[in-house]
Amino acid sequence: MKTLFKNIKELLQIRDPEIKKVSGQQMKELPSIKNAWLLIENDRILDFGAMENLPDIDAEEIIDATGKIMLPSWCDSHTHIVYAGNREQEFADRINGLPYEEIANRGGGILNSAKTLQETPEDEVYQQSAARLEEVMKLGTGAVEIKSGYGLTEKGELKMLRVINKLQENYDIPIKSTFLGAHAIPKEYKSEPPKYMDLVINEILPKVAGQKLAEYIDIFCEKGYFSVKDTHQLLSAAKKYGMKPKIHVNQFNSIGGIKAGVDHKALSVDHLEMMTDEDIEALKNTETMPVALPSCSLFLGIPYTPARKILDAELPIALATDFNPGSTPSGNMNLVLSLACIKMKMTPEEAINAATINGAYAMELSDQVGSITKGKKANLIMTKEIPSYTFLPYAFGSNNIDTVFVNGKALD
Repeated sequence: MKTLFKNIKELLQIRDPEIKKVSGQQMKELPSIKNAWLLIENDRILDFGAMENLPDIDAEEIIDATGKIMLPSWCDSHTHIVYAGNREQEFADRINGLPYEEIANRGGGILNSAKTLQETPEDEVYQQSAARLEEVMKLGTGAVEIKSGYGLTEKGELKMLRVINKLQENYDIPIKSTFLGAHAIPKEYKSEPPKYMDLVINEILPKVAGQKLAEYIDIFCEKGYFSVKDTHQLLSAAKKYGMKPKIHVNQFNSIGGIKAGVDHKALSVDHLEMMTDEDIEALKNTETMPVALPSCSLFLGIPYTPARKILDAELPIALATDFNPGSTPSGNMNLVLSLACIKMKMTPEEAINAATINGAYAMELSDQVGSITKGKKANLIMTKEIPSYTFLPYAFGSNNIDTVFVNGKALD
């Protein structure tokens, strides 16, 4: 089936197939066609161009997009969508003055979510997670990565990864799965953290790999969680199973985690709220994508990733939500876009590039999504009638999406 969109006010993110990511000064450019048409066939982008050059096309469906902007759907490369329950009480605790790290030390935070996950039946975890996935899809997300990490036991981690796999089977958008067993140290291992690392590496990881439950490996490399030594140990073990690293680093402290990630050819290093000159240097001339999570900074009241410092070093950057129950209970990429512009001083062009083509790169999905390119999936956003694409991050409290298309089909 062919669908023709015509009279598009502006068609954004036009890219040649060989462009996998954009960096530094390149991110200021957002190739587009004004007064455009776009043709899709079944689930793929077939062709596009300016209305003045519209050929005679026999399409089963014609959609008039007058006054509306079209662009590729958001690519959210860092989420924890699979979890059980919520942590609203901790939200109130923080308002009353308890910092996130103190809440975690008292058995809250990740350990709280792990306890709830372990007590919740797998089918219920799936239903809760599917509802969240459907919510973010309606907000324009057309590709997503989901991590485990709230199990912290063999049984719990495998349960989470099975839920992610079930979402992959039942939903049409690309979903990537990441094993994050090293998310926090369970209470029973607090006095002997190496024993937990031994469990993750020698007991859980082989089962994850054997059952093909995850493509990527992750670890929270941070003071009070896992060390650089732990990071090297886990990533080396995962490499034997062909699992690539996507790691949490530099959320509260810079302890050398970025260099460790780069040494292991990490696909991405995520958070980066605290960046040193040494961290920037470690990322230069690598294939590792820096990923910022500004809605986490908003919710926790911590510094924002220094995007300008990263971009001025001619590095790339991607944007993601970090959707999770404790530090970012939101999967709204539109809000992330606004925060990147307002708080991180990224231009609208840089933010859109970071949330589309670079987000796709951070999930190894550059050949499928992230740009308007012939042959890519027709996962698209059509806005309401808005003045320009700058209006998307500008009107941060409004939903300016008219229709989301997944594989060429409009979502209900």
